[in-house]
Amino acid sequence: MPSVQLDQTPRQRWQKVLYKKQPFADNYVDQSFLEKLRKNVHARKYLYWAVVFESGVMIQQLCSVCVFVVIWWYMDMGLLAPQWLFGAGLVSSLIGYVFFDAIDSGAGRNESGRTRWADLKSSVVFVAFTYGFSPVLKTLTESISTDTIYAMSAFMLLGHLIFYDYGANAAIVSSTLSLNMAIFASVCLASRLPRSLHAFVMVTFAIQIFALWPMLQKKLKAQTPHCYVVITFLSAVSALVGLLTISSVGAVLFALLLVSISCLCPYCLIRLQLFKNNIHGPWDEAEIKEDLSKFLM
Repeated sequence: MPSVQLDQTPRQRWQKVLYKKQPFADNYVDQSFLEKLRKNVHARKYLYWAVVFESGVMIQQLCSVCVFVVIWWYMDMGLLAPQWLFGAGLVSSLIGYVFFDAIDSGAGRNESGRTRWADLKSSVVFVAFTYGFSPVLKTLTESISTDTIYAMSAFMLLGHLIFYDYGANAAIVSSTLSLNMAIFASVCLASRLPRSLHAFVMVTFAIQIFALWPMLQKKLKAQTPHCYVVITFLSAVSALVGLLTISSVGAVLFALLLVSISCLCPYCLIRLQLFKNNIHGPWDEAEIKEDLSKFLM
């Protein structure tokens, strides 16, 4: 019988490269093609109550805007005297200042080197400056129609909520822009109040609720989470009660909005995480890990 000569040449192994000519079809792959495939490497697992807790930042900011609008409506209708609002705001600011210092334990003050005397001088200068320019604020938008003022104020308050720093690291976040839009809305609404004193008190109240109050919120969230939850609940109740005195339909819609944000949205987020399917592998874009700051010096 004729002998069968076997091919003793070792078979060439397929390599995942494009620069080398290989004896394989263009669409050929072997078992090692997807061996480095990884799924959901950086996926975060959320806990429901942790997400509900984090939603408190948005809840409190929505309630702040709601309270501000309700207070403005009461002053515009003559149901709230500016003296009472200024006194209540002054007492609340003093209590909040003492509370902030007690929670902070002087750590932030030691880092910044700012004294209580400097804080007092800044407050007096701001109050005096705002009071002196309140007649200008009152007559600043006389040539603009009231409907335009209301539309501008609504747009600015919406922008304040969009650009507010809720703790997310995103390009759209801008604390300065958010605060400026809120103050601009307060100036527009204050210009439609009866007297200059009303405008002064309204702008002062806007600074307290949009600039000072969020600072205390962040400190409470970081240092005393249980107290932060209680404050969030009280803020929601206050906003709903105030809105209920103006419009029952508005109060119901606002309550549904708060429940959706605090309860429904966290549930949807956790459920959608189950369908997350991000793939990672050697085909991803190269990431520069080295610190480039030394080359820029």
